[in-house]
Amino acid sequence: MALYSVTTMMQQAACDPSSTFFGFMGVTSAVVFANLGAAYGTAKSGVGIMSMGVMRPDMVMRSIIPVVMAGVLGIYGLITAVIIQGKFTDIGAYTAFQGYAHLGAGLTVGLSSLAAGLAIGIVGDAGVRANAQQPRLFVGMILILIFAEALGLYGLIVGLVVASGADKAADAKLCTSYAGTR
Repeated sequence: MALYSVTTMMQQAACDPSSTFFGFMGVTSAVVFANLGAAYGTAKSGVGIMSMGVMRPDMVMRSIIPVVMAGVLGIYGLITAVIIQGKFTDIGAYTAFQGYAHLGAGLTVGLSSLAAGLAIGIVGDAGVRANAQQPRLFVGMILILIFAEALGLYGLIVGLVVASGADKAADAKLCTSYAGTR
């Protein structure tokens, strides 16, 4: 006598309702950490711009570039959050795989944007002050800022790849919707 019938063994478990928590934490971490990086980069380089503006007010508008580059980091987090949020179509069938993938995507974008914001703030502050004393340093400052911004862009690319890879779990039907089981 068998302990389980064939139909019992073939049934899938219901999706865990707490999986959505991890997905929403991905949304949150993408926005929060990216905006922390953008805020730090803006504030730190803005202090340098204001300090430099006392000596060379004619160069203030030219020195705004680090602030703009830091602001773009917040947009990276927003893009990722909107894309992840768009994946919450059938909450009852949202798998743990999708939740973890979306958490990983949000953390990837958020933390890489935070790191880029730290770099942009420090380079922007020192760069605009140095540029006020020696205008030939402008191109070098811009190149360093571009490489710092690239760190956030790399995180955005990887985060979007990870978030889009979570759709494979939905296609595989790893669990059944818990909405019908309650």
